[in-house]
Parts: sequence; structure tokens; C-alpha cells
Amino acid sequence: MKRFPFDILLTLLLGIGLGLVYSWAISPLRVVDADPVALRADFKDAYRSAIASSYAATGNLPRAEARLSLLGDANSIETLNSQAQRLIASGEFAQADLIVALAIALEDGTTIVTAPTFTSTADNAVTIVKESTATLPPPPPDLPFQFTETPQPIDTQIIETQAVINTTTPRPTRTLIPTVGVPFALVAQDTVCDATLPDGLLQVLVFNSNRRQIAGARIIITWANGEEQFFTGLKPEIGNGYADYSMSPNTGYTVRLASGSDIASELTAPTCQTPSGETFLGGIKLTFQQP
Repeated sequence: MKRFPFDILLTLLLGIGLGLVYSWAISPLRVVDADPVALRADFKDAYRSAIASSYAATGNLPRAEARLSLLGDANSIETLNSQAQRLIASGEFAQADLIVALAIALEDGTTIVTAPTFTSTADNAVTIVKESTATLPPPPPDLPFQFTETPQPIDTQIIETQAVINTTTPRPTRTLIPTVGVPFALVAQDTVCDATLPDGLLQVLVFNSNRRQIAGARIIITWANGEEQFFTGLKPEIGNGYADYSMSPNTGYTVRLASGSDIASELTAPTCQTPSGETFLGGIKLTFQQP
């Protein structure tokens, strides 16, 4: 009878074991310089946050679009809105604002408006002022620059002089001001008498100028003895631009958007009646839209 080759089998198993130990423990594979599309989901969120922060500082929308394309998202705008909703739910409102601003810019094809930046030197300080959306005329060739001195209200007086130069490039600040045009308009205010809805339900819908719902819009509601804030996008099953609030009976409310809007005032939950004659507390539906 032919003997089974146990020595060959043991040698093979020993080789496989040593190979696994070497590849897993001694010298495991390290992935370097991988494309962003290969990142884990949480690392992709961090990558989008970094892109949004960079856009807030530079206002360079084409560069932000190019960086987002490396993630391979099917729809970058919807992905950014979803991430903003998760950030709002976790209480990270500042980062959510940056993400929403980038999503709005991508959807509208606009860029941020940066605040004017003032720079000065110790001697003969020159302050250059220029808005990113304005073009200033050049000074007449036969006139020198005009300087004006403005004392600063601090202990050591600093004198700033101002010169108007049309070839300067504005330096953006860290303050993000999305170009949203004029404030949102209150385009509809409806009374809702639906017995299937919660009593006193205030519903708010926020749209951009293209009739696309906006997630992460901050809504301020005030009444005689208090104030609260709530956000759109927390109920995506209803709509990205949807938010609601439970009103108390016999209380007057005022509602506006934090980013600027018409003011809906003297809102009171209406009294409605069912076909059978029973009364219940109805609701109100407000619709805001960019002109």
C-alpha cells in the first residue's frame, strides 16, 4: 500500500501559515495615494466637509466641482444635502451651513460673495477696498490717489488711508455669505383643515428660484414669551425643503427665515370643523421661495 505523503501536506500548511503571518502581521498591505472614490463612507464625508470649507474660503466653484467629481457620487447635490441633514441631526450646524452653501452654489451655478478685506502697513497704510461683484473705474491719469484718514476707536490710534484701485484682487474672509439674491419671498400662506394631521401643525416649505427644495434652511419662530429655531430637511421622506412645528392654541406666532425673508406675522392655529360638526385645531402652511 502506498503511504500518504504527510510530510508534503505539513510543509504546504506550514508555508501557507507563514505566508499569512507575514502578509497580515509582519508586512500588511498599505494602500497609499488611493483615489477618493475608494474611501470609506465616513472618510468621504470628511472629504466633502474639507471641500466645503475650502470653497467658503476661496469661492472657487470650478475647483470644488472638480474635487467632488473624484468621489464618484451619482448626484453631488443630493449627496451634499443628505450629509447636511446628518450634520444638523448631530448638532453640527456650522459645518452643515458650509455644506448647504456649496450645494446651493452647485445647483444655481453661482459663487459666494466675500466681504471686503482691509490690509494696512505701519507707514502710510493703504486700505484697498473692492467688492467681488463690483468693478471700480480707474482714477483719472492727471490726479493722484486720494487718501482719507480714519481714526480707529482703540487705545493706540491706527490711521488707515484708502485708495481706489481697479486692478486689485479681493481676499475672501472666513465668513460665508452665499449669493442668494434678494431675500426669500413668502409666496403662499394657506390654512390647513385636515383632521389626519396633528393639531396646530405649522408646515414650512423653502424653495430656490428653480423651484428646488432647499435642505438646512434655518427658520426662526417667535411669540410673546419666547423664540425657537428649526430646520428644513429633517424629514426627507416628505421633502428636503420641508419643516414643521406644533403651534399652541390661542398663541400668535411670527415666522421668518434666518437667511432673510418676508415675515409671516400674527399666525394663529385656526379652528376647523369636520363634516360631522366636531371642531379641531387646524394648521397653517407657509411657502417661501427665492424670486
